[in-house]
Amino acid sequence: MRGARWLVDSLRAKLPFDKSLGQHFLINDELIQRAVELGKVGKEDHVLEVGPGPGVLTEALLEVGCRVTAIEIDPGAAEHLRGAFAPEIKTGQLTLIEGDVLNVTWPSDVDKVVANIPYQISSPLIEHLTRYLRNPRTSELNHVVLLVQEEFAERLVMEYESDVGSLGMTAALDWDCEIEDKVGPHHFSPNPKVNSRYVTLDAHHEQWPCDVRLVRQMIHQCFAERRKKLRTTLKRAPKRINRVAAWHNARWKDAYAAHADDERMEARPEEFELDDWISLAVSFVDSTLDS
Repeated sequence: MRGARWLVDSLRAKLPFDKSLGQHFLINDELIQRAVELGKVGKEDHVLEVGPGPGVLTEALLEVGCRVTAIEIDPGAAEHLRGAFAPEIKTGQLTLIEGDVLNVTWPSDVDKVVANIPYQISSPLIEHLTRYLRNPRTSELNHVVLLVQEEFAERLVMEYESDVGSLGMTAALDWDCEIEDKVGPHHFSPNPKVNSRYVTLDAHHEQWPCDVRLVRQMIHQCFAERRKKLRTTLKRAPKRINRVAAWHNARWKDAYAAHADDERMEARPEEFELDDWISLAVSFVDSTLDS
């Protein structure tokens, strides 16, 4: 292996650092290997990597013998990767897709994602991963490892009471999320201003008793005004309620009216556990079945 320093220096000799893309490259080989370990990556896996940049994680993944699809938005970095990993691209072990990971089509047979991602796409990437997981045309995505900003990691796993919010609560509908190793700024080039953390997401494939999209919309709407009681925030229908099968503004109005005396409506969103959200959503459904 050439190692992280060689790959980062090789890229930066050809390409200036692009702050707009959130380019902070991990240069600690042990921490890079740690991502592979957390991913439990084996030869039989097809791993998706997001934002490979200089290819430091790409190299570590390829060493295991797995198949890698890497999606890179920066044309300069993509050109560097095509040169640095020409043999692996030729054999098909590495597939390089140039484009925005949130817009390009992912392979349908990815079973793991291991990535040091640009931090500005952390939240939309979690949503994208969830849509991929729930897509009946994709194979089973079972394990994800991401290196993210520490604050984001804490909110994703709801590490502290103050971290409870729509991000962690909606993620919990599909994933068991765990916070892992801390990575300090000095392990990157250039140094970010914040600590980073590895997080792991394991798909739990729970089958909920109602449309999960309804639960998500309720959670997002209530946490958008988290200081208010559910009675206030749920009075109006979510903006995208029509995207939930069989739901529309009139049905929502009826469901809300049916809960006029429900004591749960006096709660604020941070007082609810995931099961409470599920229970309330089921109650909204059941109250309008005969309407």
